Amino acid sequence: MTTNDTTSDRRVVVTGLGAVSPLGLDAESTWAEIIAGRSGVGPVTSFDASDLATRIAASVKDFDAGRYMDLKEARRLSLFIQYAIAAAQQALDQAGLAISEEERFTTGVEIGSALGGSRLLEEQRIVLEQRGPRAVNPTFLPAILINSAACAVAIRHGIHGPVNAPVAACATGALAIGEAARRLRSGEADVMLAGGSDSATTRLGIVGFGRLGALSTKNDTPERACAPFSADRDGTVVGEGAAILVLETLAHARRRGATILAELAGWGLTCDALHLVMPDPDGTSAARAMTAALQQAGLREGELSWVCAHGTGTQLNDASETKAIKAALGAAAYTTPVSSIKGALGHMLGAAGAIAAVTAVQAIAAGVIPPTINYAAADPDCDLDYVPNAPRRADVRAALVNAFGFGGQNATLLFRRWG
Repeated sequence: MTTNDTTSDRRVVVTGLGAVSPLGLDAESTWAEIIAGRSGVGPVTSFDASDLATRIAASVKDFDAGRYMDLKEARRLSLFIQYAIAAAQQALDQAGLAISEEERFTTGVEIGSALGGSRLLEEQRIVLEQRGPRAVNPTFLPAILINSAACAVAIRHGIHGPVNAPVAACATGALAIGEAARRLRSGEADVMLAGGSDSATTRLGIVGFGRLGALSTKNDTPERACAPFSADRDGTVVGEGAAILVLETLAHARRRGATILAELAGWGLTCDALHLVMPDPDGTSAARAMTAALQQAGLREGELSWVCAHGTGTQLNDASETKAIKAALGAAAYTTPVSSIKGALGHMLGAAGAIAAVTAVQAIAAGVIPPTINYAAADPDCDLDYVPNAPRRADVRAALVNAFGFGGQNATLLFRRWG
């Protein structure tokens, strides 16, 4: 069964969105700031970064865990788990979904993370060294496990269906959404909460990405540091947050009279099988992921409205993604808008693909393509229409979302307008 089967009750639709991001504490405020062309990047304030080459990050600001959980409970949970709980609750609220007793076994969770509770692990290592074993948080171990976010959401809502935590580095969020859709299509579940969450804006995290040569060092102008596809780009910026979607089968959404925001019509997953960090410069496997999503959705040439690019702001990633888009779309690549939201949000790691998916659904609803902010100069290796610096009104009928991760994993999602 393919997603272009318009008679299928197991078509996958989106009914709820949630987000915690460097630009806002919910999906609506995040979208408003993205469209306004604002950046959530600023100086690091959570630790002393004065001796680091990169002293900026895209951090979540003013998050109040008490809005979503008891503060005593929050102290036992890593930030990435707290963010996931918050985003999941927002998505359920928008969907108007109360999970009934009989539906607990047909509802599932697919929430992944790239680095899990790395922040808490780093903090507790310092506690151990400075204060000794008895000062270590007795619940830190389960709080750093990557599956803890998905399980915490399931526990909170009494969900007994398939619960999983996929890991694919920075492709994690998109992979989780694709895997959730597959479960819905296969009949494993009728409802899935899907997305990603990460919080690695730590001293070790920033040093680690910096040592790989992946980070911008534009410390004096943090809001302009991440410049996807621009000739002057010098790296990405570590971000954090969570994004969750409520996905349902069409039959389930119709049965309860849900408002359908968009359809998840196709997805693809491939691997470069080349290098643990560097993407394939030719973008061949990334193109195959895009092609798989387009074919599964049954989209014909010229029907794609926008590509929400991975677009990290690193030299190699942006050039290779440009080649991949050309390979997947052919001549239509030059007339299809392409933009990246990472100049605004930084790179939210395991949540990057999920926040891009949320943005794609919002773009379809609003008829607006988000801009690629901080675009200053054309690069001959990046010669597509990147919607520079200002949003664009458009009839967004179908949007392709790319998310690529270390290890060469490429995940692509295809959302289209419902009705």
